[in-house]
Amino acid sequence: MSFFSKLTAKSAGDTISAPEARDRMAQGGGFVLLDVRTPDEYKQVRIKGAKLLPVDQIPARAATDLPDKDAPILVYCHSGARAGSAVRMLRKMGYSNAVSFGGIASWPYETVRG
Repeated sequence: MSFFSKLTAKSAGDTISAPEARDRMAQGGGFVLLDVRTPDEYKQVRIKGAKLLPVDQIPARAATDLPDKDAPILVYCHSGARAGSAVRMLRKMGYSNAVSFGGIASWPYETVRG
């Protein structure tokens, strides 16, 4: 079973592990890496290639910022709580392949600062 087959088989609100997210990122394009923290948090440290869409702006901006509702969306925040909320919100809006992989605080891989 492929990575994204597993994603679609899971129920709303599910998470994946950091290693699973990293494996998907290593495969290349075909997904959106979504940071749902504040702009200030994003400026301090982020995962390379992440798109910033603060969780409180998802209802107003998702249709514009995330036009493909079928695209795999890998969501993170600081510790995982906002990412989980964002995934539930996105799923309710029809984004069927949104999953959380927790927070950057426990991300053991490369990040970008500044």
